[in-house]
Amino acid sequence: MRKSVVAIVGRPNVGKSTIFNRLVGERISIVEDIPGVTRDRIYSEAEWLNTSFNIIDTGGIEVGDEPLLAQIRHQAEIAIDEADVIIFMVNGREGVTASDEEVAKLLYKSSKPVVLAVNKIDNSEMRERIYDFYALGFGEPFPISGSHGLGLGDLLDDVVKKFPHDQPVEKDEDTIYFSLIGRPNVGKSSLVNALVNEERVIVSDIEGTTRDAVDTQLHKDGQDYVIIDTAGMRKKGKVYETTEKYSVLRALKAIERSDVVLVLIDADTGIREQDKRIAGYAHDAGRAIILVVNKWDTVETTEKSMKEFEDKLRSQFQFLDYAPIVFLSAKTKKRLHTLIPTIKLVSENHSKRISTNVLNDVIMDALAVNPTPTYKGKKLKILYATQVAVKPPAFVVFVNDTELMHFSYVRFLENKIREAFGFSGTPIKIFARRRD
Repeated sequence: MRKSVVAIVGRPNVGKSTIFNRLVGERISIVEDIPGVTRDRIYSEAEWLNTSFNIIDTGGIEVGDEPLLAQIRHQAEIAIDEADVIIFMVNGREGVTASDEEVAKLLYKSSKPVVLAVNKIDNSEMRERIYDFYALGFGEPFPISGSHGLGLGDLLDDVVKKFPHDQPVEKDEDTIYFSLIGRPNVGKSSLVNALVNEERVIVSDIEGTTRDAVDTQLHKDGQDYVIIDTAGMRKKGKVYETTEKYSVLRALKAIERSDVVLVLIDADTGIREQDKRIAGYAHDAGRAIILVVNKWDTVETTEKSMKEFEDKLRSQFQFLDYAPIVFLSAKTKKRLHTLIPTIKLVSENHSKRISTNVLNDVIMDALAVNPTPTYKGKKLKILYATQVAVKPPAFVVFVNDTELMHFSYVRFLENKIREAFGFSGTPIKIFARRRD
């Protein structure tokens, strides 16, 4: 079941970023007492009462035609459209302002559940001020204090109650679910169309054309696939992002539902920081990953060009050294036939399980090649190992002292496991546990 999305919306300088940081437990958003400091939407995860959800911090919405204010308004509109529940934040010390009323009008049009939070109510005497905010038309206002952390529990109780009660979608274990993520205009929709051999998804050269996750069925060589493309038509009358940094939340939604993630790289424009950032989300989520270099037809190729591009990728994506690289052109379908077999391979590796006795044979051979280190006169002893999970494969190594298990030796064991069993395309996790 997908995570619900909460957007914190309001005019500038009402304390949105302070509340955001309280909810996610760290200082992610810039907090400064200057209106308009938070110019971008910022995403993170939060949890309340064992319910995990995505949360968006937005720039303030303010009346006016200045370009910056217009951009902040557009970003907030996007966040509102992405959200399942909206926290509408106002400043309890200043009362209802004209800008608050403008934000309220915007929220009326969204038809989304709204929870009204009156911030900067730091003591019981100030609670009397919250009643003026009933006039905004969103029911009972919740008095909170971002700086002191007061009232957030009651606020979040109401937020979580308003989450949509989606029924979990049962995934067919025999079907491989894969998603396409990447910067806008790298050819995600074109690749979907090429794979299904029909114009299933609208394709445009305008960045940001694609919208919500769209599932596409695919059957190839006896295997069923579901393609989760972050795609769909732009809603009429809405303004959506045209820059790279706003594709993050959609990528997160797609990654959550995937077994395999295709990270698309534009061969024409090259590698960007956003490519690494988006790939990092898939890696952190433990999904199988393939680096797909699209638009290879636009590159003037030589005998060495593919190897040179691959070397650049390996240099820039060192944390994805396990991910295979596929070069293709969705437009001309050049080398397209190499993609589906690679998806099938990494999916199989992602769910591969190794028997304990075979795993321990490999571990013992690794110890013979590179004996365990000694630290402060005490030697690490590896007693045995066992696989405890798949998707991604996870292993527990039982040792005499976890403090002696240096990350470099964990990396060595990972390399030996990969040499023995493959695991191309999938991260693997190794945990040290003390056996008493």
